[in-house]
Amino acid sequence: MNVWRSLSKWRKAWLALPLTVVALSSAPVFAQPEMIIRQAPPPLRMEPMPGARPGYAWDRGHWRWDGRGYAWVPGHWQPVRYGARWKPGHWQARGPNWYWIEGHWAR
Repeated sequence: MNVWRSLSKWRKAWLALPLTVVALSSAPVFAQPEMIIRQAPPPLRMEPMPGARPGYAWDRGHWRWDGRGYAWVPGHWQPVRYGARWKPGHWQARGPNWYWIEGHWAR
């Protein structure tokens, strides 16, 4: 009988293990590390905005820091969230440092 209790405890532990791993390793989608860059981004590139697309908002292209320098990320469409407006991401200077402010929907 003690063997069955022991196996039952192990079975519960094995069932709880994957749930624990998932809960501890998951992070919210919006959580992003703060990037502090000392080099100013290059000027924005002029890229043509495609024609209007119902149900989508245009997110213009921007410079993204890739660890060694800036790389251009072309513009793309964001699905519209009704009742909100798209605020595009941008670089913000604070003293000698540059911070990336991620684009988001504002109500």
